[in-house]
Amino acid sequence: MALTPDDVSRIAHLARLELQSAERSAMLAQLNGFFSIVEQMSAVDTSGVEPLYTPLSAVSEVALRLRDDAVTETDQRELNQRSAPQVEDGLFLVPKVIE
Repeated sequence: MALTPDDVSRIAHLARLELQSAERSAMLAQLNGFFSIVEQMSAVDTSGVEPLYTPLSAVSEVALRLRDDAVTETDQRELNQRSAPQVEDGLFLVPKVIE
């Protein structure tokens, strides 16, 4: 997938970036280089390859240090909502800001 100068201009517009002509040309080359690398990586057959939870597990056995999934704090919803101007059914009520 190769981008065109129009694509770069559109991306810059969406990102609210003002690019000069030289910057636009450099960005085009960088983005096309990035997509070239992605295409090369996509072409590699990875079927049968187990996903790694850490890159270190590819070279040595790594034991996960996971903690127990246990509740460590009490429910303080009512205490936290005391200072709220409006609450209903345990939810904060806020004014509508988008029409």
